[in-house]
Amino acid sequence: MGLIKAFTTSVSSQLGDQFKEYVTCPSMDGGVLVQKGEVHHGEGNKNPTEGVITNGSLIVVPEQTAMMIVENGKIIEFSAEAGSYTFNNDTEPSIFTGKLGKGIIDSIKEMGKRITFGAQAAQDQRVYYVNLLTFTNNKFGSMQPKKITDDKYGMLEVTFFGEYALKVEDPTLLVENFIGSNAQDKVTFADLFEGQFKSKFVEKLTQAITTVMRKQKVPFGDIGMYGSDISNEMNELLKDDLLNKYGMKITDVALADINVTEDSMERINKIDDATIFANRNLQSGLMAEATAEALKNAAGNEGGSMVGFMGMNLANQAGATVLGAVNQQNDSQSTPTNNAKFCSNCGSKATGGNFCTNCGAKLN
Repeated sequence: MGLIKAFTTSVSSQLGDQFKEYVTCPSMDGGVLVQKGEVHHGEGNKNPTEGVITNGSLIVVPEQTAMMIVENGKIIEFSAEAGSYTFNNDTEPSIFTGKLGKGIIDSIKEMGKRITFGAQAAQDQRVYYVNLLTFTNNKFGSMQPKKITDDKYGMLEVTFFGEYALKVEDPTLLVENFIGSNAQDKVTFADLFEGQFKSKFVEKLTQAITTVMRKQKVPFGDIGMYGSDISNEMNELLKDDLLNKYGMKITDVALADINVTEDSMERINKIDDATIFANRNLQSGLMAEATAEALKNAAGNEGGSMVGFMGMNLANQAGATVLGAVNQQNDSQSTPTNNAKFCSNCGSKATGGNFCTNCGAKLN
C-alpha cells in the first residue's frame, strides 16, 4: 500500500464525489496538536467499511500539517508535504518528508520494529493530522521564590514569569506515544502540558537560568536578553519529557521579568557597598556627588546659606576623615614611596588618599 500524489490544491466536495472516499483535516484551532481526519464517503462507495481506508480513496494534506495513516497502532503511511494523495493498496508504503527532513524516515523504521502485527489484516485504520505550527504564548511563572547562583552576589532568591514556545519536530513520536492504539479524535496542547508539566518546567527553567548565567558570565539582571541560550538549555533538561517522548522542542523562552526577594536585595546592597569602599575611584565619585548635593541643600538652608555651608564643611571634613582612613588602609598594602604629599590648603602632611585628613581639601 502507498500514497500517490494526485493534486496540489485542496479537494472540493464535487471532486471528492469522484472517489470512493476522501479524507480531510478538520479545523485545528484552539491549541489542537493532533486531529483525527474526517472520512467522507463519495458516490462511488455504496458499501463503506468503517475503520478501513478504501483502496483508491483521496487524502488531503493541508499546509503546516503532517498526515499519517495508523493501522492497528502502527504508522503505515506518512506525508508532511501539502497536497492531495490517492491511497493505493497495490504499491509500497510511502513517506513524504516535506520540511521535516529524512530523519523522519528513521523514526518510522524504528517504530516498525517495535510494533508489528505480522500478516494480520487491517482491523482499524485511521488518518491523523499533526499540527506543525509553533505553539506560542504559553505562560509560566514561579509561584514561590527560586534559588539561582550569581557570580557576584552568590545565592539569590528570585521570582520570574514569561512565555515559551513549542514546536513538533517528530510527529510520529507524538502519535505513537500519546495516542498509540487507543483511538482518540483530538489531542490538545493542554492535554500534554498542563498540571505537572508546568511545575517541572519552572524547576528546569531555574536550573537553565543559573547555567546560562555561569556560562555567559551574565548578571541576573541581564538574563532576559539570553532567550535562545535558555531555550537550548531547557531542551537538554527536558529532553526525555519533550523530544524523546512527544517529538517536541522548545523554540523560545521569553522572560518578561525577574525580581529578587527583599532578603536577597539586602544582600546585594551590602555587597555593592563593600565594593564601593574598596575602590578609590568609586570613593571619589561618591564624595563629588555628595558635595554637589550638599551645595544644593546649603543654598536653600532656612537658617541662611552661611549656616548651611558651615554644616557642609563639617560634613566634608568627617567624610574626608572616613575616606582617609579607608585609603590609608589600602595604602598600607601598597609599595611604600618617598614622594610625600602636603596639603596646599593647610600645609599638613598627607597620610594617604586623595583628600586631606585635617581640613578635607582635595590633594593635588
